Amino acid sequence: MVFGVSVGLAIANLFVLTFGTGTWQLAAIAAVAMLAARVFAGGSTLVTQAGVSAILAVAVEAPDPGFVPARFYDTVVGGVIALAASQLLFPMNPMAEVARAARPVFVKLTGSLEETARALAAGDPSRAEGALAQARGIDAGVRAFNDALAIAQETARLAPPRRRAIGHLELYAQAASQVDLAVRNTRVLARAAVSLVRDNEPGPPELSRALFDLAAAVRALSDNLDHRRPDLEARTRACALEAAAHATGVLDDRGQLLTTMVVGQIRLTATDLLRGSGLDLAAAQRALEEAADRVDSSNPANPEGRASP
Repeated sequence: MVFGVSVGLAIANLFVLTFGTGTWQLAAIAAVAMLAARVFAGGSTLVTQAGVSAILAVAVEAPDPGFVPARFYDTVVGGVIALAASQLLFPMNPMAEVARAARPVFVKLTGSLEETARALAAGDPSRAEGALAQARGIDAGVRAFNDALAIAQETARLAPPRRRAIGHLELYAQAASQVDLAVRNTRVLARAAVSLVRDNEPGPPELSRALFDLAAAVRALSDNLDHRRPDLEARTRACALEAAAHATGVLDDRGQLLTTMVVGQIRLTATDLLRGSGLDLAAAQRALEEAADRVDSSNPANPEGRASP
């Protein structure tokens, strides 16, 4: 922001000294200032501040004569002081901001999974529609979570008193992309559940149980991101694997395409939560296969085992 204001003021003064003031000059000043900010590979904040500052510098008060006006120095000095105060004396608490933004995402994701589970257990189409609507409403929270995470990481890098939060924020960053995928998969899962119960017939009980296990995994992941405890990390993985195992067991029926779709989405969401807990894709897939094998070995109707879907 400081750099953007400085660029805008400098260009405004140079332009006015060369071409004077007027309507077309005002439009040209804004365009040139924003273009110059873009040349510096600036983001939206830098470009916007450069354009607005250039316009205000000319429209509100004509620049002072001379190559570098006093307002340019004022901007630099004031900006440096503000940065020093905000980053050294009173930096924001990045962990508190990220946790505050993440909490609604996890709460709503848990609620959507549990409501979908209840809809399947009751064979209630209207309840399934409500769960789908709830899942669709999480996207805004995910965007706010990602924005808060970006600001928190920037603060932790720039503010020496907050450097200790960098490692903790990396855990949030690793989980954030997987939570985004889990939200999308939950939305698809809820849509499949709507179709599954459209005739007011409940789904297989194992699917409801698997969804409750996914909800428990989401809660454990949220708690683990807050507290970084090995038991919470282990609980996240255990609940996600239980969900995948219960869902996979339903496929013994091999009957309905819609049931298979729900099972597939449960397994995808379980994979997202496993990766959000710190596992890479290969390790998460191996864990899911092992959970499916345990289901096979405990199923008397299939003593030889079968390939996991």
